[in-house]
Amino acid sequence: MASYSTHDIRNIALVGHAGAGKTSLIESLLQKSGMIHSAGSIVRGDTVCDYDDMEKELQHSLDIAITHLSHEGKQVNIIDTPGYADFLGRGISILPAVETAAIVVNAATGIEPVTIRMMEAAKRRNLCRFIIVNKIDSEGIDYEALMNSLRESFGKECLPINLPADNGQRVIDCFFQPGGDETIFSSVSRAHDNMIDQVVEVDEELMEVYLEQGEALQPDQLHDPFEKALREGHLIPVCFTSVENSAGLDELLTLFARLMPDPTEGNPPPFMKGEGTDMLPVEVSPDPDKHVIGHVFKVLNDPYRGKLGIFRIHQGTLETNAQLFIGDARKPFKVNHLLRLHGKEQDEMSQAVPGDICAVARIEDIHFDAVLHDSHDEDHHHLRSIECPLPLFGLAINTAKRGDEQKLSDALHKLEDEDPCFHVEHNVSMNETVMRGLGELHLEVLLQQIKKKYGVEVETHPPSIAYHETITRKAEADYRHKKQTGGAGQFGEVHLRIEPLGRGEGFEFVNQIVGGAIPGQFIPAVEKGVKQAMEEGALGGFAMQDIRVIIFDGKYHSVDSKEIAFVTAGKKAFLEAVEKAGPVILEPIVNISITTPDTFMGDLTGDLAGRRGQISGTETGHNNMLVIKGQAPLSELEGYATQLKAITGGEGNYTIEFSHYEAVPPNVQQQLKSAKQG
Repeated sequence: MASYSTHDIRNIALVGHAGAGKTSLIESLLQKSGMIHSAGSIVRGDTVCDYDDMEKELQHSLDIAITHLSHEGKQVNIIDTPGYADFLGRGISILPAVETAAIVVNAATGIEPVTIRMMEAAKRRNLCRFIIVNKIDSEGIDYEALMNSLRESFGKECLPINLPADNGQRVIDCFFQPGGDETIFSSVSRAHDNMIDQVVEVDEELMEVYLEQGEALQPDQLHDPFEKALREGHLIPVCFTSVENSAGLDELLTLFARLMPDPTEGNPPPFMKGEGTDMLPVEVSPDPDKHVIGHVFKVLNDPYRGKLGIFRIHQGTLETNAQLFIGDARKPFKVNHLLRLHGKEQDEMSQAVPGDICAVARIEDIHFDAVLHDSHDEDHHHLRSIECPLPLFGLAINTAKRGDEQKLSDALHKLEDEDPCFHVEHNVSMNETVMRGLGELHLEVLLQQIKKKYGVEVETHPPSIAYHETITRKAEADYRHKKQTGGAGQFGEVHLRIEPLGRGEGFEFVNQIVGGAIPGQFIPAVEKGVKQAMEEGALGGFAMQDIRVIIFDGKYHSVDSKEIAFVTAGKKAFLEAVEKAGPVILEPIVNISITTPDTFMGDLTGDLAGRRGQISGTETGHNNMLVIKGQAPLSELEGYATQLKAITGGEGNYTIEFSHYEAVPPNVQQQLKSAKQG
């Protein structure tokens, strides 16, 4: 039996930009709680969470890691996340496993791009949020300006729960035991009152006691409204810390144990039931006596240990030797070993309760985003999909040695299974296998894994851009396929109407045949032919999208009509209709954010304009850096990282994110058509 209940669990993800000190902070908390004897070091490469060889080499987290500690009788599960923008998806993907996102900010560098994006992701997921300002003992910190920056960026609900003193050598509690009116950038009493005012706003009865009777409120009176304020996003506590001198670490552990929500107090996860367009919200409650429901938020493949599925229990009690189903699979697997993770270490558990984070090993069918459950009596549950960034950076990849093709395919699919922002695609027209990720570092790390972990030497080159084709107006066409070969012939006639759909709506096939003009068994063959044509493209050989195809008439022959005849007729009729429908080639447009010293603004905006880019605005970032925002075609950004370094002397950096597809200019369309014909 577990020695704790769901009410004793705290699930917290530490997120934020690279260099904020998340891994070192966790190390110090583990030591203070007695989980480890001494804190490891990033430089020495002996931390609990950065255990991968590449992480030790780069001295930065590249993937998530899970550990746990106990404090004041509470079981605190902590997830460390990478801070590079290239691994943003790995950080976002674990958010369904926690009630609380702790956004860690480097006091010396302030708010950075990943800080903002993770705060937004946590808000979208309806998580409780708080901010940890780390490295407060760095030289020259303007605490007041930093606090103002947090409030301007993330809202006035950001309020300090402690305050730095003596140049960050210690902190003063503003909530549990506020001390004297010592002035830092805000008096302790004022900070305390601001926090209380914010909390009681969500509890009318308590507000009345506080305002009308003038009574001082104790922390235990504030617990429930504090939790409610966190759930509603009405309060984002700010906790100041320093790993170097341990300032604020005891306060942070107390904050975890006493004020962060347990799984019964956080906002419930957005589970759905049903299929397709009939999906409906469904309540999944942290009740230990209900059916087991868990969600797989991470998969790891180890050449020696096999596949590890890491999941969060949202409902029910799971014990070893129980049986679980994966999604709508009809065959269950047996939970031979239930594991708790502590970095790379795995400890056996006999039981897991709602809120627990655990793992099972060597279950080949388990996959990212799977829902695990122990009963088929109810409709299958789904968790609302994670909104991860779209992987746009690509490399075409092939083996350096003949005969390694299957090994490479296996490696790519295992890596794709582990990372929600890594996709592998095969471009049939170009005979090209392309790996796509969020940036150059992302793909470089994956290439190193392919070589070192799976033993495959590969070669890469820039991929073809993921162009698409579509139509701009309605059109109709018909085609009769008739073939006589002496014996039984082939006959099929199809009348189609096509019309454009909204951008991103995909493909829709509508059957409006009446009176048996084409028997029902041949309709799927027509759709098959249309899809073949759409995959091959009509202009430049690029897959077509955003088209509705309506079959409204046709003819058949009682003897000669066969499936192949209607496949061919459907394909030819569709292509003839496309010729009349104003076909265009679409290209991916990305949002680009460039951070640079302001002296290079003119050169960078000119260069971006030369790449068919458009500037939408500029912002003043931290440390007098300028942030240039705009949009550009992805095809024009090949080699941009090198160009940016050359212009800014290595001081600039950029991120991109998919925005939309847009028709290419006529001259570019002609070039792409000519390239196909050539």
